[in-house]
Parts: sequence; structure tokens; C-alpha cells
Amino acid sequence: MTLVDTANSILDDIKLAGTWKGERPISSSQSNMVRATLENGQSREVVNFCANNYLGLANNRELIEAAKFALDSHGFGMASVRFICGTQDLHKDLERRTAQFLGMEDCIVFPSCFDANGGIFEPLLTADDAIISDSLNHASIIDGVRLCKAERHRYANNDMAELEEKLIATQHCNNRLIVTDGVFSMDGIIADLPTICSLAESYDAMIMVDDCHATGFLGSRGAGTPEFLGVEGRVHILTGTYGKALGGASGGYVAGPEAIIEVLRQRARPYLFSNAVAPSICAAAIKAIEIAEGANEARETLEANATRFRKGMEKAGFRLVDGNHPIIPVMIGDADLAGKVAEGLFHKGIYVVAFSYPVVPEGKARIRIQMSAIHTFEQIDACIAAFTEVGRESGLVS
Repeated sequence: MTLVDTANSILDDIKLAGTWKGERPISSSQSNMVRATLENGQSREVVNFCANNYLGLANNRELIEAAKFALDSHGFGMASVRFICGTQDLHKDLERRTAQFLGMEDCIVFPSCFDANGGIFEPLLTADDAIISDSLNHASIIDGVRLCKAERHRYANNDMAELEEKLIATQHCNNRLIVTDGVFSMDGIIADLPTICSLAESYDAMIMVDDCHATGFLGSRGAGTPEFLGVEGRVHILTGTYGKALGGASGGYVAGPEAIIEVLRQRARPYLFSNAVAPSICAAAIKAIEIAEGANEARETLEANATRFRKGMEKAGFRLVDGNHPIIPVMIGDADLAGKVAEGLFHKGIYVVAFSYPVVPEGKARIRIQMSAIHTFEQIDACIAAFTEVGRESGLVS
């Protein structure tokens, strides 16, 4: 059997399990309405409920104009990594602005937050240290942890008693780093940062939070879960992205103590060996932070939209993951059924995506709804009505 034969066998198994993940081309900008491609190659307008476009900035005119200006003033790309000739004033401005926004000493920009999480552990931690990681942390954290030599410990999602057990068991280590998502992306559950901070302080550990699904819209200024939960200054390292609420393009960051950031500049492999983020993205991200800081009305609308959808879906009889975040998982269970429900909704004008193994555990397939501040109540009500129709046809609700 050749490697190609093995690949074909794997693909057959994926299709048989109902976990095939297709890609549907979009021929419009990212917004609450998009033009998506049908199976026959034609396209149609659908209401989009699956983007990480929390503040609706992905096609914001101010960001587009900032990016256009940077294209003219700073060019298309850097054709270099940062330490050779890939650092412009825009990169340094974005790092300073991000650190200021998050209340951190310093910041380093990576091509993505996946790269940021993949590059942070290996340069900082040795075999004499320990990482204590939430069991539902993002795949990028899991992969990053695998690359370093520190002891690896996991605690059940948001289980503070088990976290304390791991802290007690690792007291022999030089450094302990507690790592958690600020918001767990498949469930919309917010980490118990107040308790994590208290435990870290009691056991002399540090805290790293991946805040990708919070930066820009959680908290009074949009500074993320530490601000939202009142623990600013107690979280030591923040990672995040400019590819969700802050414009939806690309680029990630690590923000934290100046010494830690400088070690990453010297040693983090995804930073040292990847091209610098495009200047236009840097300029637009700076503008996005400026907008996000003052986006109080958008944050209120986002919260109202999420509340309306949750109440409507619960009234219709659907099983949701509890929470107060604009990520709202509708639990289906069976992967094949989840895919069919998503397809049925698409043909009713609602664009959603089914999530199944290995993105979520087997038997916990779901459709993850993501609210945006630019969704209207009419669009939300149409989504609930379409879900109810498809849900009745599928036997999910009565």
C-alpha cells in the first residue's frame, strides 16, 4: 500500500463517519449577509451566522481605507522575516498599541495566533518546569505544549479543584504556567479567571490566557476576559488574534512582561522563520483597536442579539450550551445529522456549519452559531424559524 492509498482510505473513513468538512466559496465580503456557492456552481445570498466577526469589522470602511493607505505608503508585503528586513514602523506601532490596549508591558506580533501559541512554550520552559493546561484548550496550545520539554499536566475544563491538585503536585518544579483559553471556542464557556488568579497567587504560578474569542468585545473597553472578569493585572501573558473581532484578517500576538516578549523575539521559531505580517493588515489592525475601544453600542447590540437568539431557541426546544457569550452551540449529537441540519438551513437562507470529530469529541456534534453586532433582530428571528422547521423535520424538536 502506498501513501496515496493510505490517504484515500482515510478519506473514505471520514466520509463514512459523516465528519467530512467541505469548503463553500464566498464571492462577497464577509458580513451578516454573504453570497455563497451552491452545489451546482450557482450562488445565493444567505444570512451568515458562522463568522468570528463579532463587531462587524471585517468589511468596515475605515479599516479598508487604512489598509489601502498602507498599501500605497508601505507596499504589499515584506519579503522577509522580522529580524532581517521585515520590520516596519507599522509593526512596531501595532505592537505598542496592542500592549497599551491590553494593559501589558510589551507585545510581539506573529503571523497568526496559532503561531503565537505554537512558539511561546519551547523558548521559555525547560524540563524543570511544568505546564498545567485546561483540557479544552485550543489545538494551537496543545501543539505548542508538545514542542517543549516541560512536564505536562491537564485539568478538566474549568475544574478549579483539579487545577489546585495539579498545582500541589507540581510544587517541585521551578516554574509553573497555568494555560487556559479565555473563552472556549467550541462551547462559548468563559474561563473562571478569578479563581485561577487566586490559585496562581497562592501557589506561586503564572497564568497565560488565549483570548482570541474575547479581545475586542468582552469588557467595558473590549480588552477581553481579564477586563470582563475584573482580574486585569493578575494575568501575566495574553495571546490573541487580529483575525476575529479586530477586523477578521490575520495576525496574532503575545502580550506580557517585556523580558518574556524579548526572549520570544530571540528564540520563538514561528516568529524567526515566518514572513512579517503584511503592512496593510498592521495598519487596519491599529484602526480596529481604536474602533473597538469605543464600540460600546456595538457591544451592547452583540449582547442583545445573543440573548434574543438563546431565548428563542430554548423556547423552540433546542438544547444549547449554557452561557452568555455570542458563541452559541446548538447541540445535535450525531455528526451525520448535524451536517444534514446545516445543509437544510443553508437551503432556507441561513449559513451555519456543523462541527464534529475531531474538532469536538465524538458524539457531541453541534452547530455553532456566532452572533455579530451587525445582525438584525429580523435575521435572528429568521434563523430561529428556520432552525425550528429543520429541527422538526429531523426530529430534534417537536
